[in-house]
Amino acid sequence: MIPIIDVDARHPYPQRVTEATKPFWDALGAGRLITTASATTGRPTFPPKPIDPHTWDHEVVWVELSGRGTLYSFTTIHAAPSAFVRDVPYRVCVVDLDEGLRLATRLWGDREVRTEDRIELIVVRYTDHISYAARPLDGIDPCRSLDHA
Repeated sequence: MIPIIDVDARHPYPQRVTEATKPFWDALGAGRLITTASATTGRPTFPPKPIDPHTWDHEVVWVELSGRGTLYSFTTIHAAPSAFVRDVPYRVCVVDLDEGLRLATRLWGDREVRTEDRIELIVVRYTDHISYAARPLDGIDPCRSLDHA
C-alpha cells in the first residue's frame, strides 16, 4: 500500500485511461502500484503495456511494485505549460524503483533532496482524477502542498 494524499483541485492534465491501463489506474486509486510483466520472463515494464516490449510477448501479467526507490535525478520547473502554471515552481524527478524500473514523475513538496536519496511513490488524488508523485521516504513536507483553493 502506498500513501494517498487528497488534493482539493482538478488535475491540471488528466492522463488518458485506456482498456490496457485501466487496471493500473484502478489499483492506484486503491493505494497499490502495479504494472505489467512478461508472463514468460517475469520482467516488469513501466508504464504498463499490453505487449512486453522486450520479448514482444502478448501474454503479460499484473505485478505489484513496492513504490520505493532511489532518486536518480531532479530539476525545478520555473516556466511551465499553461496547464501547470498554477504550480510553478515545481519539481520533477526520475526514480529508480527497487524492482529495477526507472520512471519520471512529480517530486512532491519543497524538502531539500539529493540524488541517491531514498524515495517513495504516493498517490495524489485530485477531485477528478488520480496520479502519482514521489517524495522523500521519511515523510511529508510540512512546508507546502499542492492544494489549490
